[in-house]
Amino acid sequence: MCTVCGCGDTPKIEGQANKTEPHTHSHPHEQGDVHQHAHEHAHADGHSHSHPHEHAHRHDHSHAHGHAHEHSHDHDHDHDHDHDHSHGHEHGHSHSHDHGHTHAHNPLHPHPHPHAHSHAQPLLHFGAGAAGVSVAGMSQARLIAVETDILAKNAVYAQGNRRVLRAMDSYAINLVSSPGSGKTTLLCKTIEALGDTPLAVIEGDQQTSNDADRIRATGAPAIQINTGKGCHLDGHMVGQAMDQLRLKPNSFLFIENVGNLVCPAAFDLGEDAKVAILSITEGEDKPLKYPDMFTAARLAILNKVDLADACGADLDAYEANLKRVNPAIEILRVSARTGEGMPAWLDWLQAQRIIKSSPQLV
Repeated sequence: MCTVCGCGDTPKIEGQANKTEPHTHSHPHEQGDVHQHAHEHAHADGHSHSHPHEHAHRHDHSHAHGHAHEHSHDHDHDHDHDHDHSHGHEHGHSHSHDHGHTHAHNPLHPHPHPHAHSHAQPLLHFGAGAAGVSVAGMSQARLIAVETDILAKNAVYAQGNRRVLRAMDSYAINLVSSPGSGKTTLLCKTIEALGDTPLAVIEGDQQTSNDADRIRATGAPAIQINTGKGCHLDGHMVGQAMDQLRLKPNSFLFIENVGNLVCPAAFDLGEDAKVAILSITEGEDKPLKYPDMFTAARLAILNKVDLADACGADLDAYEANLKRVNPAIEILRVSARTGEGMPAWLDWLQAQRIIKSSPQLV
């Protein structure tokens, strides 16, 4: 989950100054962050030398000499320099590097020291531990503790949102998908089809108010949340947005989450249901690659089915893979552009609201 994704900017919510609470964030160096470091080596014979490194990704690295000497770096780095230590006098020592990754050798890049490389591993699985994620320098137990703490705090806000929705007899849908699945287009068509039904929309994106502007153009009230570096909405953000929207009783609240098939799966917003929208252009194996999202969803919408023939998409394979991940998931085939499948989607929405209002009908 997003203990490693860099979430940390204060969200920007339209119509109010941002409310913040005390919090701390730990930001590990990610791939592509380049840092200059000068490493100095002191030897027992009374001299020292240094060489700069550019670090682009994380791994530990040590030099073993004929005398006691060790240093380690909690960074991964590309070897665009050679470790050729030349001194104006003789002294015997050797260098060895044990890299926790594999890389191809450039024939123009000299390696005057031995390297231990493993090319036999076809898959590096950093999510096989108990935490389901790996962060250099953090144990699985620590990762689990951090995630549990984050989700527990979020759950408090989510339950508060749920109480407000229950008191308003309103039904909230958390729309989740990867970017470009057609969430906003589907939502605009849904708003038009629902006519006078009371509703409101919360839009989540890292930047811009483009999607909220599109929603407001339909006549529906909408508020934009910009998450900055954050890759998902959370219960606290949604609660603040709900305060701004002033929901009407017996209404729909559509929450369009940030386009991301990973982190939004874990964060309860107080919604009644997650609806995962999957463009049929994304590939039939998408549910297998991102199982957490489709496991968390009550309904999956296969969108853009009008493009199936042009793309050679196998809709039956999509449905089979969705059922492999979540046997209980409901599935609808829809084209927001042509209107195919839209009546079934609208019927599903109305049925869910009736069920919530009259649980004895279940």
